[in-house]
Amino acid sequence: MLSEKDSQSVITLCQNLIKAKSYSGNEKAAADCLSSFFKANDFDSVTTDKYGNIIGCIKGKYPGKKLLFDGHIDTVPVSDSDGWLYPPFEAEIHDGRIYGRGTSDMKGAVAAMAYAAAKFAKNSSREFSGEIYVAGVVHEECFEGVAARSISEQIKPDIVIIGEASNLNIKVGQRGRAEIVVETFGVPAHSANPEKGVNAVYNMMKLINEIKQIHPASHEKLGYGISELIDIKSEPYPGKSVVPSYCRATYDRRLLPNETEESVLKPIQDIISKIKASDSGFEAKVGFAYGKEQCYTGETIEAKRFFPAWIYDENSDEVLSVKAEMEKSGFIPKTDCYHFCTNGSHYAGEAGIMTIGIGPSKENLAHTVNEYIEVEQLTKAVEAYCCVMSALL
Repeated sequence: MLSEKDSQSVITLCQNLIKAKSYSGNEKAAADCLSSFFKANDFDSVTTDKYGNIIGCIKGKYPGKKLLFDGHIDTVPVSDSDGWLYPPFEAEIHDGRIYGRGTSDMKGAVAAMAYAAAKFAKNSSREFSGEIYVAGVVHEECFEGVAARSISEQIKPDIVIIGEASNLNIKVGQRGRAEIVVETFGVPAHSANPEKGVNAVYNMMKLINEIKQIHPASHEKLGYGISELIDIKSEPYPGKSVVPSYCRATYDRRLLPNETEESVLKPIQDIISKIKASDSGFEAKVGFAYGKEQCYTGETIEAKRFFPAWIYDENSDEVLSVKAEMEKSGFIPKTDCYHFCTNGSHYAGEAGIMTIGIGPSKENLAHTVNEYIEVEQLTKAVEAYCCVMSALL
C-alpha cells in the first residue's frame, strides 16, 4: 500500500495532467506537465520526438531488457460541458473519484506509470537490470499505434505495457480496426431523364447488399471480426434534380489476428468483379480510409486506417511472472483481452513486440460524460506497475 505522501503525489500528478487540456493535436500542455515530472524525479533522459511524444528514461545499474510503459496523453473532445456534474478540466475529487476528461482514458494510467517508475528506481537504488521508459503518446485517439511507431523505432523495447483501462486485470490481446471505403461511380443526368445517366447510389445499393453477406471469421478469445456500415454519402449533395454520379460508403471493420490488408479487401474486390461482369454500367473500387492530422510540433502525422489485431499466450513467461508478482502484493488479476483498439496495434500487431495491457479504471468509462477514475484504482495502479517492473527487470 502506498504511503499517504505517495498517494497524494500521484493524485496531484493526475490532476495536473487533467487540467492540461489536450485534445488530439494539442497535447503540448500535457507533454510539458509530464516532462516537468520526469526532470524533477531524476529520470536519466527526457526526449520529445517529431510528433510530440514525450519519453522519460530511467536506467538500472546493470544491462538488461528495455521495458516501455505506453500511455496516450491526447483525449477526445468534450462536446457538452454543461452536461457534466463537475467541470471536465478541473479534476475535482468527489466521493473518492477524480472527475475529468481523460481520467480513465488515460491520464490516470500515465500518472501512475510515471510515478511508479520514479518510486521503483528510488526504492531499489537502481539495483535492477535494464531500462524503464515511460511514454506520453500523442494522437492515439485518431491513429491507434501510428505515433507509437516513432517511439519503438527510437527505443527498440523488449516488452511494452499498455496502460489502457483494464480494472488492473491483465490483457493479452485485442481486435484490430480498419476503416474500409467503398466507392461507386455513375454518369450524371437530369433527374427528369434518369435513363440518360447511371445512378451511383443504385450501384452502391447492389454492392452493400452483397457485402452484407460477407461474414468475417471469429476467434476463440477475441470474438467476431465485425464489418459494419457506418456512413454513406452521394455527390452532388444535396442533390438538386440530378442523378448522383458518385457514392461513398465507409465500413468499420474489426480485425482478428493474421488478417492482412489484402485478405480484408479481397472478398469485396471479388464482389465488385462479379457485379461488373454482369452489369456494364457498374463501376466501383474499395480501399482503406487515409487520415492526416497536424501535431502540436508542426509535424504532420498521416496513415492508412488499418490497425492490426494481436494476441499473446496467457501462459507465456512474461504474463505468468507479472501475474505472480501482482498476486504476491494482494492483487487477483484475471487474464483476458481488450474490447477496443490500442497502441498495441503497432507494438504487438506490426512490430511483434511482447505487449501486455494493465491499467486502472473501467473500460466503459472512456469517452463518457462525467468520466472519472477512482482514487483507489489510481493509487493501486502505482503498486501494480511496481510489480511489473519487479517481475520483468
